[in-house]
Amino acid sequence: MANAPAITATAPRSARAADGGKKRRPGGRRRGAIGWMFIAPFAVVFLVFLVAPLAYAFYLSLYTKGLATGTTFAGIDNYTKAFTDPSFLNGVWFVVRFALVLIPVQMAVSLAVALVLDAITTRFARFSRLMIFLPYAIPAVIGALMWGFLYSPTFGPLAQIFGIFHAAAPFPLSPDNVFGGLMNVVTWQWAGYYMIIIYAALQGIDPSIYEAARIDGASAWQVAFRIKVPLVSSALVLILVFALIGTLQFFTEPSILAPSANWSITPDFTPNIYAYNQAFSYANFNYASAISFALGIIVFIAVYIFLFATRKRGSILS
Repeated sequence: MANAPAITATAPRSARAADGGKKRRPGGRRRGAIGWMFIAPFAVVFLVFLVAPLAYAFYLSLYTKGLATGTTFAGIDNYTKAFTDPSFLNGVWFVVRFALVLIPVQMAVSLAVALVLDAITTRFARFSRLMIFLPYAIPAVIGALMWGFLYSPTFGPLAQIFGIFHAAAPFPLSPDNVFGGLMNVVTWQWAGYYMIIIYAALQGIDPSIYEAARIDGASAWQVAFRIKVPLVSSALVLILVFALIGTLQFFTEPSILAPSANWSITPDFTPNIYAYNQAFSYANFNYASAISFALGIIVFIAVYIFLFATRKRGSILS
């Protein structure tokens, strides 16, 4: 009888030990079900509008369809054809060259503007941020149509300006100028968005770091390029990834400007335009699906190589 209290006292401990030390909370399953209810709408939209179309497109890419043969299983034949197709490879080469020139220009413009606006604290800076960001708020289709009007050598403002001097207006979408003309449109469209990302990163830096640098005699240029730029390197890497993915999938601007480009923008100008024309101009949906996935493979490899080359300890992308 003397040992009875000890047995009673140790019973709850043994019960907790048998349960793995975990305390069950009442209503846990109910809360879990409520959580899944909040996630369910997004999960349904994600599966229906992203996963299912991708799965169906991949299924189409494994088949070929002909008038005589019908639908037959092709395996990787469509992919082999894509990676040996001169039209597809020329489009890939164009977007690669376009990315190598465009992305540094976008980064330089957005970084310079963000550094200037970060150093200015007047109301003019707020207005400037809004005006620079405004092109990104304009839909890409409307922006491309607007630039198509501005570029027009017959009724655009360039024709009127050069007409004053009795000279012919240059055509930025001619075969010799289309590269620079499109680069101007894309830079105008996206530089403001990248500027906002860099500016937000700059606003997160502790001002005491700047004060300590000024006390040590650092100039404004040294503060900008030796303190600010290194501290926003993670934001710069993030922007580079966004720009690389978007440029390799270049589609909207050239497809909208194609009717006014006098055949400077061909049906195989970029891989996405080539896939679109294969699907909706020639009804070759199987090969178009293969081209799309081939481009996805190229984009994945390019982004992976870039992240591998720029990885660093403590980066938000590592």
